Amino acid sequence: MSILAVQPDGKSVEVGLIGKEGFSGLPLLVGYRSSPTRVVTQGDGTAYRCDAQRLKQIMAQCPELEQKLHRYGHRLAMQTTQIAACNRLHEVDERLARWILMSQDRLDSKQLPLTQEFLAQMLGTRRASVTVAAGILQKAGLISYTRGNVTILDREKLEDAACDCYDLVRQQLAKWGTEAK
Repeated sequence: MSILAVQPDGKSVEVGLIGKEGFSGLPLLVGYRSSPTRVVTQGDGTAYRCDAQRLKQIMAQCPELEQKLHRYGHRLAMQTTQIAACNRLHEVDERLARWILMSQDRLDSKQLPLTQEFLAQMLGTRRASVTVAAGILQKAGLISYTRGNVTILDREKLEDAACDCYDLVRQQLAKWGTEAK
C-alpha cells in the first residue's frame, strides 16, 4: 500500500509504503478517527481488516500488540521522513531504483505490476521523467520494463543505482529490530 499526501489541486506524492510488515490506520493508535493521507494498493495481496472500536478493545487486552503497533508507527515515520528528503534531494532514476527495491521488499516478488503513470504519481514527478529513468535502469540491465510491469533483473546492481536513502532506511530498521529483542 502506498501512503499518499494529497494536495488541494488533486496532485499527490507517496510519503510512505506499507507491506507485509505493517498496517494502515496509525491515527487510530492515538485516538484520531481521520487522516490527511490517502492509502492506495499497488497490487494483489492479502490483508486483514479490523473495526476501529474492536482494535481499541484488542489493544487494551494485549499491551504487547499495542507496543508493536506503536513501534511500527515510529518505523513508518522514519521512512516517511527519509522519503521526503529523497524526493527533494535525489535524481528520478535513483528514486525510482529505491522505490522499486522498497516495493519488492514488501511484495516478495521480482515482478511488480506498475504503470508509468502510477510510478510518476508515487515519485511526485512527470510521466516523461519516469520513462527516462526506467530507460536508464533498463539499459543498464537492472530492470525489464514493459507496459504495466517492472521485473527486477539484477537486485544487487539496482541497490547500487538507488540513492543512499534505501540503505539508510534498511540499516535503521535492522538496528531497531535488534534493539527490540
